[in-house]
Amino acid sequence: MREIRLHGRGGQGAVVAADVLATGAVMSGKYGTNFPMYGTERRGAPVVSFVRIDEHPVRQKTQIYAPDCLIVLDPRQKDWPQVYQGVKPGGILVLNFGKGLEERPHPHISIAGVVDATKIALEEVGIPAFNTCLLGAFAATTGWIGLDSILSALEKSFSGELLKKNIRSAERGYREVKIISWE
Repeated sequence: MREIRLHGRGGQGAVVAADVLATGAVMSGKYGTNFPMYGTERRGAPVVSFVRIDEHPVRQKTQIYAPDCLIVLDPRQKDWPQVYQGVKPGGILVLNFGKGLEERPHPHISIAGVVDATKIALEEVGIPAFNTCLLGAFAATTGWIGLDSILSALEKSFSGELLKKNIRSAERGYREVKIISWE
């Protein structure tokens, strides 16, 4: 089973991204579940979402304490120790960050996919809704789910012109992510 934890802030799309990712897994013939964790916080407060993907039915409904992959939507959170809490050795990081990573952000991170999702979202969607761009980067970085499954899943959450914009954002995330390995 692959366990993914998404870190962001309210309004950045971590909850929608988790839903699209789980839906994409199902559309690719796998099993996927997702759920968010947030309280009565307001827009801008930290939000965590969880996704599990497997070849077999996923029955576990708990928070993810030892993720295989972290998706960090808010670039300011990349230096927060709690973001990396429990990440498994050999972990993968997908990060919204406008610069390359100078050094490994945590000893257990072996691969990072870094993309300026904020810039891409502003250019493609017109607002800083960078979650779909990071899903494209996730597909390219991990190989756990194909971009085609992500794009198909977007149709369940968006329509019309907004769907087209988010598809372009995800495609650019897939193409423009810079993958760094520390193995």
